[in-house]
Order: sequence, then structure tokens, then C-alpha cells
Amino acid sequence: MEWRASHILVKSRTQADELLKRIKQGAQFESLAREFSTCPSKSSGGDLGWFGVGKMVAPFEAAVKRLSPGSVGDVVQTQFGYHIIKCTGRKD
Repeated sequence: MEWRASHILVKSRTQADELLKRIKQGAQFESLAREFSTCPSKSSGGDLGWFGVGKMVAPFEAAVKRLSPGSVGDVVQTQFGYHIIKCTGRKD
């Protein structure tokens, strides 16, 4: 099993909640990633590419597994901060 995902990584839960609200209201995920994410993936709109089991920290991987391609999940906290995750692909 492999997934492709994009994410927006921020330091505060408040900011993550606000960005997720904006996405649900129609804001472009990739544009918000470029503007607000603290991850180097921001330059590619948050795209993390393809990854398999065990390649991401457990809470991140668990969240991606629950998403269908094209969907955006709830805010997920890891040791890196707060993530908004968009699943962009899945291979069985």
C-alpha cells in the first residue's frame, strides 16, 4: 500500500484550525501551503510525493489511511506540529 499526500504544517492548533476552515470554504490548499506551511514541501504546494507503510510518523500515516484521494482530513498533531493533510493518491 502506498499513498501520495500533501500537507500544511504549522506550529499552533489555532492557526491549523483557521487554515482548515478556509480550505473547507473553498481556499486553494496548495496556495495556503505555499504561504503558511513551515515544511520545506511548501515550495511544491505541500506535496510529499508517494510513500509506503512506516515512512511517516504514526499519527500522520494513520490519518492518511482514513482519507480517500482528493479529501482533506482534520488537523493532526505530531512532534513536528499541526498538519492539515490532503490525500492525493493511493496504490493498493
